[in-house]
Amino acid sequence: MTPDPIPVNPVSTLECRTCGAGAPVDEHFCPQCSRILALGRHGDYFSFFGLPRKLRVDAADLEQRFRDLSRKFHPDYYYNAGPTERLASLERSSYLNDAYRTLRNQALRIEHLLAIEGLPAAKSEVGTALVPPSLLEEVFALNEELDEIREAREAGGEPGELRARLERARTPIDVKRDEHERRVDALCATWDRQIDTGDTAIQKRVTLESLREQLFERKYIDNLLAAIDREAASLGARAG
Repeated sequence: MTPDPIPVNPVSTLECRTCGAGAPVDEHFCPQCSRILALGRHGDYFSFFGLPRKLRVDAADLEQRFRDLSRKFHPDYYYNAGPTERLASLERSSYLNDAYRTLRNQALRIEHLLAIEGLPAAKSEVGTALVPPSLLEEVFALNEELDEIREAREAGGEPGELRARLERARTPIDVKRDEHERRVDALCATWDRQIDTGDTAIQKRVTLESLREQLFERKYIDNLLAAIDREAASLGARAG
């Protein structure tokens, strides 16, 4: 089955509410009167920061862009401005914070890219917590071990010994997490290379689908580690 083509965002414009001139949607200030523009319907955090849709982001560069825009949008600068500009500064400041929180986190960055490229969220298609095939063995072993540890804890088992069992149970999950992160990094590099070389929409779609699968796997790994942490907290509460 041929994948659906990746949507291409049409060029759109914003109308300056001060002078009525048109401005590209990625502009923050009107090119005619220099007044701050209302946010309008944006949706692309990358272009909002003036960045290409790449997944490897220079953290220092992103932070500098964030600080520069924060100063330009800060509501204090528009204290004496009209209501339209004051509202625009608040909208852009809030949107900037959301965009920064997303782009500085790899998993959220990938999730955002999938959304703006038209792919569904990284979750089970049937809405249930299906186990990724690559984790079946580890999930079965961990659930079995956690059940035994809970039973031992409730029966008054020695906390130190149970904590040691938890650490041993965590080891294969940590290994899977490290393997997963290497795969994600490789896919991110592939996507960025495809942006530079102008690969076809179908080639890019294959990479995005793989990233989506990896994002689903990452969420499941995080859930497994959270289950271990909850059991460790229960042991700590008992010891306290």
